[in-house]
Amino acid sequence: MSTNSKLIAIIGLFFISTNMLAQSSLPYREVPENPKEYSAGTVAARLIDGLGFRFYWATDGLTESNLNFKPSEEGRTIAQTVQHIYEMSFMVVNATTNKVNQRADTTLTFMQMREQTLSNLYQASEILKKSDDLENMKIIYEGKNGRVEYPFWNHLNGPIADCLWHVGQIVSMRRTDGNPIAGNLSFFNGKVVE
Repeated sequence: MSTNSKLIAIIGLFFISTNMLAQSSLPYREVPENPKEYSAGTVAARLIDGLGFRFYWATDGLTESNLNFKPSEEGRTIAQTVQHIYEMSFMVVNATTNKVNQRADTTLTFMQMREQTLSNLYQASEILKKSDDLENMKIIYEGKNGRVEYPFWNHLNGPIADCLWHVGQIVSMRRTDGNPIAGNLSFFNGKVVE
């Protein structure tokens, strides 16, 4: 093996190990432990935890080819679908903190969007686990026509359900592109089967 080949192999291993280290620190490799009691907040948090777990694994190990894949000329690529979920993850966390929704920074890399999405979902879940005041958690928009608020109900059938829908699309598209998700996952238990 030439010196250049060895150097390229070492650099490649460095990036792979750095990426694996970063991946292991992200939330939702597994679904967190069950809350000790049922409440409106813990049930809503658990729904978001299930979304986080599915998004983690749907986006784990995507290749450049996968990110550019789209099922048809009119369809979104996987990268565009990830970006859409990323943007909605701000709606999810903003509703738990009553922040006005604003445009998300879409100049980030795929890995940065993935990390921010998982972080937003985790933060929203943690807030919900400590609160049962869902009635006062609103989806808020402000624009030239004033302020518009939507109740938490819209949060469930809107951005959360939409994110779940799109995660399923990512799973299907990456399988079609020849890179199915890991086979050692128990979605029922929210765990990696070792």
